[in-house]
Formats: sequence, structure tokens, C-alpha cells
Amino acid sequence: MDLMDSMVGVGVGLGLAAAAGFRIFIPLLALGIGAATGKLPLASGFEWVASTPALIAFGTAALLEVLGYFIPYVDHLLDVVATPAAVGAGMLATAALATELPPLLKWSAVIIGGGGLAGLVQGATALLRLKSTALTGGAGNPAVATFELFGSVTMIIVAVVLPLLAVGLALFLVVAVFRKTGRLLFGRKPA
Repeated sequence: MDLMDSMVGVGVGLGLAAAAGFRIFIPLLALGIGAATGKLPLASGFEWVASTPALIAFGTAALLEVLGYFIPYVDHLLDVVATPAAVGAGMLATAALATELPPLLKWSAVIIGGGGLAGLVQGATALLRLKSTALTGGAGNPAVATFELFGSVTMIIVAVVLPLLAVGLALFLVVAVFRKTGRLLFGRKPA
């Protein structure tokens, strides 16, 4: 495996990290399935991600997470737990796919790229949910949950098919959501 393959792996990992900012366990399930089917090569030490117990755990957790976000008030409790968990999931996805990179480059990409990207996306969606709750009394939160589910699945597909586009799309989404949320929270700036 050469450096270019390693960089593609990091791109896929960063795309999955962004998806983990929307939903924590769906990208980890996709990572495990991709590795188990041989589509995503894993870094040494991360073979457990493709094991049957891990796939069952990720699948069960993904189902419970998706359902939990459609229950009023439970969605806010999940957001409290989800922020640090999303960072960890983003780091895990990136580390599992960062094969044969020098340690400094690998762990910089894992911590700053994977963890940072997942945390930014999760923070943006938490702000969006907070604003939705303030404006609709929570009635609009299922729409936010649907958007997040769609965002996670879309990012996973884009990450696997076009990894570098996934990173750019993730950054665009973060900026767009923060800008929109900022406008909703603080109003538009005077011209």
C-alpha cells in the first residue's frame, strides 16, 4: 500500500468522522461492514471493528440512537452524551482507516481531523436542535433528526465513493449550519 492509498483511507476516515457528527454509530456500522466485506482496509490493530460482536453492537446502538432522536427530550439528553462520543467515534473511524502513515501524521489526522470534524458537525447540529426547540417547542426536532440521519448516510456514501469530496462537503456543511444557526440565534448583521 502506498502513500496515495493511505491518504485515500484518511479521506474516507474523515468523511466517516463527519458522518459521526450527525449520528455516532451508523458510520461505525458502515466502517465495520465495509471492512468485513473487504471494501475498506483497516489499519493494524483495528480488525476488531469488522468482528461479528462489534457489528452486532454497532447495529444495535445505531438503531437505538436513531429511534432515540425522534423522542422529545430524549434527543437533548442524547446530544449531551453525543458530543464527546462523536469526537471519539470520529477519531476511531479515522484511525482505523489511516494505514501505513508516519505516526505524527496519522495521529494528527486522527485527533485534529477526525475528532475535530466530528465535534464541529455535532456541535452544529446540537445548536440547530436547540434553536428548533426554542422556535417550535420541540415539535420541529423530528425534522432535525431526519436531516441528521440523511446527513450521516449521505456522508458515508460520499466518503466511500469520493473521499476527498466528502471532506470538502463536511467542511461546507459545518460552515453552513454554523452560519444559519448564528443568524437564527443572533439575527442578521445590518448591511
